[in-house]
Amino acid sequence: MSSVKLYPQSKPEQTASNPLPKLLQTPGGLALLEMQGTLNLPTDSEGEALKDVEIGRLEFPDYDSVVDGSAWMKRVQLYIGQHQRLTGEVKKLPRSIAVVRKRENRWLENSAGRYQEQGDNVEVVEIVKYKLTFSNRPEPVNTAVSG
Repeated sequence: MSSVKLYPQSKPEQTASNPLPKLLQTPGGLALLEMQGTLNLPTDSEGEALKDVEIGRLEFPDYDSVVDGSAWMKRVQLYIGQHQRLTGEVKKLPRSIAVVRKRENRWLENSAGRYQEQGDNVEVVEIVKYKLTFSNRPEPVNTAVSG
């Protein structure tokens, strides 16, 4: 049987300029995104998906930081491009999901001296407690700006 060591999330070495984590951020924490269908992303001349393409934006129209509770979870909107909007809801997962990644072996120190970790090691990156569910068809929206 193969085994790996699991470590808690390491503290960031420096503060990132973007306060959002690499995973999806909601007012209540991280979330998974559940969609029906396919997102067609732009590709380069060789047919490979372009990197760092903005897919859309999330809005929580009922969220109010002053009001406690989960009423804001009943409606979330995902705008894709300039012409489509998906409306869904935020649901709490029955069990939280840990997102882990492989960790490079590190040099550690104890009373016997310095040594390097051996084997495969993984660390917890984030804990996900919510999912965003979009089960309806996209609605057309007009984003034309009148002048």
